[in-house]
Amino acid sequence: MIVEIDGIKINYICEGQGKDILVLHGWGANISTVLPIINLLKPYFRVYAVDLPGFGESDKPKEVFGSEDYARILKEFIDKMGVKKIVLIGHSFGGKLSILLGIKYPEIIDKIVLINSAGLVPKRGLKYYIKVYGFKTLKFLYNIIFFWANKEEKREKFYKRFGSTDYREADGIMRKILVRVVNEDFKEILKEIKSPTLLIWGDKDTATPLYMGKIMESQIPDSGLVILEGAGHYSYLDDFNRFAIILKTFLLN
Repeated sequence: MIVEIDGIKINYICEGQGKDILVLHGWGANISTVLPIINLLKPYFRVYAVDLPGFGESDKPKEVFGSEDYARILKEFIDKMGVKKIVLIGHSFGGKLSILLGIKYPEIIDKIVLINSAGLVPKRGLKYYIKVYGFKTLKFLYNIIFFWANKEEKREKFYKRFGSTDYREADGIMRKILVRVVNEDFKEILKEIKSPTLLIWGDKDTATPLYMGKIMESQIPDSGLVILEGAGHYSYLDDFNRFAIILKTFLLN
């Protein structure tokens, strides 16, 4: 189904009956990646899921969004659905947006589930800075070497060859949005979350490492962290049976 918000067409699904839940996917993903969660919960709840702007079948934003812009769009979506109280379940970037929604609109948030959530700027050691400045140097040299050629075409080939995975797979405005959102740090505002919050993390996650989940648990007042051993960034898929038990226990009690 499609709903238009601020001139952006948003693709969404709604399945089941009962209390309202909104499931939010991570960066570079879409509704299909959270279908196991939707199918798990729809016998007990009315479950919404959206393709965030720029992903799946939804339109790209017309300007460089930050996380607050995505949160605003999601709040308008919730209002358009006529929902007064909702549970948020967010994976990775979807978790980051759930954090913002929980802080900005506490009156409508019942519970929050953060799965391998983004929201903290990672610890950056010497290896990171060597990689970053190496990338910038290569970019500078690449521009000099190909100054005579089609710059946009050559630049795109460069990004696809040398950029990070997310950066390579993003293009146009989504690449600019990625650069903006990955540099947002929510550590100082986590304490403002008022809703009961469950954190689920894979201990083998390299995208949003486990220490981030531990920081979030220490900062969010009413929170608890469950660690899925052997699971990675998509912990809910890596250990779905245990994930399902934990999630249903939190939501149905």
